[in-house]
Amino acid sequence: QARLVESGGGLVQPGGSLRLSCAASGSTLDDYAIGWFRQAPGKGREGIACISPIDGSTYHVPSVKGRFTIARDNAKNTVYLEMNSLKPEDTAVYYCAAKVGYYSSSAAAYDDWGQGAQVTVSS
Repeated sequence: QARLVESGGGLVQPGGSLRLSCAASGSTLDDYAIGWFRQAPGKGREGIACISPIDGSTYHVPSVKGRFTIARDNAKNTVYLEMNSLKPEDTAVYYCAAKVGYYSSSAAAYDDWGQGAQVTVSS
């Protein structure tokens, strides 16, 4: 079981950037696929990016592709979500999650979750 902690959220102006970190303890993250999800008020949890443990392949949902990048640093046991050109509609609580095996964009496929990090994009 992976214990995950997100950090790096905050308030940013439209067009700005943030980098979220997902650090793990109790397990080695390179054994897990990691997904980043977000949940805006009144909406369901949306999968936005994920990365495989095996070959490092990634998936980004079309609404963030070209603006967000998921990457992992196995030496630091951390997965990052680099977010650029942020828009007000990116405002949400962002979660990282872990699963054994290949990645999935479905929240139901993931076993371990962090507590979430608030990202607010506003002028």
